[in-house]
Amino acid sequence: MIASSPDSARNVFSILRNGIIAVWVLGMVIPLNVRADASNHAHPAIFQQDKPTVDGKQVTPLATLITEVLQNNPEIQAAQREREAAQRRILPAEALDDPVLEAGVINAPLASSPFNREDMTMKMIGLSQRFPFPGKRGLRKEVASKDAEAIDYGYQETVNRVVRDLKVAYFDLGLTLEMTKLVEKNKLILEDLTHLAVDHYRVGMGTQADAFKAQTQVSRMQDELLKLARERPVIEAELIRALGRSAYAGELIPESLHIHQASLKLESLRERAMTQRPQLLALQSLAARNKKAVELAQKAYYPDFDVRLAYGQRDRMLDNTSRPDMVSLTVAINLPVWRTSKIEPRIAESQALHYQALDLHQAQINEIAAKLRQQVATAEQNFKSVQLYQTTILPQARLTVESALAAYRVNQVDFLTLLDSQMTVFNYEISLVTAIANYNKALAEIDLLTGKTPDELADHH
Repeated sequence: MIASSPDSARNVFSILRNGIIAVWVLGMVIPLNVRADASNHAHPAIFQQDKPTVDGKQVTPLATLITEVLQNNPEIQAAQREREAAQRRILPAEALDDPVLEAGVINAPLASSPFNREDMTMKMIGLSQRFPFPGKRGLRKEVASKDAEAIDYGYQETVNRVVRDLKVAYFDLGLTLEMTKLVEKNKLILEDLTHLAVDHYRVGMGTQADAFKAQTQVSRMQDELLKLARERPVIEAELIRALGRSAYAGELIPESLHIHQASLKLESLRERAMTQRPQLLALQSLAARNKKAVELAQKAYYPDFDVRLAYGQRDRMLDNTSRPDMVSLTVAINLPVWRTSKIEPRIAESQALHYQALDLHQAQINEIAAKLRQQVATAEQNFKSVQLYQTTILPQARLTVESALAAYRVNQVDFLTLLDSQMTVFNYEISLVTAIANYNKALAEIDLLTGKTPDELADHH
């Protein structure tokens, strides 16, 4: 039974007011509306917006940035120019050397200059052409073709790597913004808990130290906001670099963090990487190129042919006797006699480069297999963490806060218990969005390792 004294009436009024505040605070910590579709095991979206805006600002989808980076990134453009140049080297590789045109006077006597004093004096014009030994031109073209093929795969690898960098920076920026929102929300809740602790202290239901503890946590949230504000420009700078922009054209707001369903079967991913990763395909082309280079070097044992055709015009003699014009045809070959000092070292060089490419190919296969295993494990662990936070940990932690608020309202638990419960929810929420970002970054690494094509990269997210 409640006494009717003025002090008792004020206590009742304070308790009722605290109850109203507690109900309002409960509204602040009710679990976010995060749902999982159990029928098809689709991964739920976190903090999904109904409209493509965040706080009134336009959201930039990842697919839009991927399209931009494919068009504007200078690394990609440079790789494309190199690819074009390599393609232009194929035809010249099998072309014949330029023919040689010559003109002059043959057998002119030193004693006199006229062209009709000696029978063998003539004006000559000739044309010569070198013909490589059969097979050399074809091998040169094949070497250039394999060079161009390797460079083309290098271009694709550059595209995939730049897009991977873009994705990682994009998800890092999204994580920073989500963490900022959580810190700001938690800061407001802690400020309200501070007011609640002060009111309890005024009615004799708490201590002044409770308010100080809450205020300390508020200050800690402010420090976290400062740290996040320092990190954001660093991440935005990485985005600028990946996009190929010289300046940051307006504020870029990423999509809200969410989970994309993806197949993470290690063996199928490994098989795709072995057949689709441009880096591996480039090394295969390089090995094939060097094998052809070995064959071309061995062809140096065989000579090339120089064919020369000349026409000689002769004037009439001094006695007006006519002289017929003359035609000359000669064939010359080079003599590949410097085998030990010239040919054999070139053959050995080409063989060494061939085996180097094979060894690098095997080394990359081993590295890709190891990295795939690491990234798949990372993605799976983060996905399991997301599910655990969504379905068990966060709901239980929020219920704990709700229970602690109700108990604190009637002075059945101390303020430290309530404060600790709220901070636990905050830490779990931070862990949840961090796990989502890490999951998506692991998928970005897997995309690079398995050799997603540009079209697949643009559609994947």
